[in-house]
Amino acid sequence: MKPKIFIDGEHGTTGLQIRTRMAGRADVELLSIPEAERRNSKMREDLLNSADIAILCLPDDAAKEAVAMVAGNNSVRIIDTSTAHRVAPDWAYGFAEMDRAQAGKIAAARHVANPGCYPTGAIGLIRPLRAAGILPEDYPVTVNAVSGYTGGGKQLIAQMEDAGHPDPIDAPHFLYGLPLKHKHVPEMQVHGLLARAPLFSPSVGRFAQGMIVQVPLHLADLNDHASLGSIHAALADHYAGQDIVEVVDLKESAALPRVNAVELADTDRMKLFVFGTAGAPHVNLVALLDNLGKGASGAAVQNMDLMLGK
Repeated sequence: MKPKIFIDGEHGTTGLQIRTRMAGRADVELLSIPEAERRNSKMREDLLNSADIAILCLPDDAAKEAVAMVAGNNSVRIIDTSTAHRVAPDWAYGFAEMDRAQAGKIAAARHVANPGCYPTGAIGLIRPLRAAGILPEDYPVTVNAVSGYTGGGKQLIAQMEDAGHPDPIDAPHFLYGLPLKHKHVPEMQVHGLLARAPLFSPSVGRFAQGMIVQVPLHLADLNDHASLGSIHAALADHYAGQDIVEVVDLKESAALPRVNAVELADTDRMKLFVFGTAGAPHVNLVALLDNLGKGASGAAVQNMDLMLGK
């Protein structure tokens, strides 16, 4: 019998992307709720409890409500793409490449919290250096990032694309999260193994999909006489043996005139770069990904496949 998958919130940006990735798959059965019935609690509850895996593409409060609907059903497994459970200790964090044991934890879990797009890039850069002992636990990490506007969901998409919107945005690039209290900071700190909350400055560009995440570092404040080469080696060793996260060769990185935020649009991969000059005091770590791919829907499908033993 095919496993049954229910995408709760399938008509939103993330849900639609998941459905697109699963189109044509004959190995699973997709349960669906008509858009006109998406607020029908009884129908949602029935579908949630009929699924083998429920993928929640909902705001935080609605995601918590959905989890409560299946709390008494020991067979239903959940992937939550909201921020509601990303630092909950009894939920597996759905970044399979985060360390060598994480894919196994996801595969065995009943509850999986899908990572945020910005944290996927930031943790992807930070966690290997913490694991290698290069980055001190109390280092004052700064994360600067730009995302495609689809990361803001239907509301921001309409503001960016519809000139007739009552509150249109015509800026080619803009900063937000100005009070420095962004919802992604807790998962960056917890899963980045940091003692101090990172200073996170997010922004949005006038492109639909893509993302650049930067973590600049002062080498003198790192451990073990860290260098451009040792940092790159730590990243390369951490991600050896898998084909989702690519650590770009130092020579290739040095030859690049620029990094294009949309290079990995419509893919579920991530590239990591170490930029700088040998012997200089600084390096800039850069993650490149699709905010809707490895940063959201692509990761959800990857986690689903792990949970199904694929």
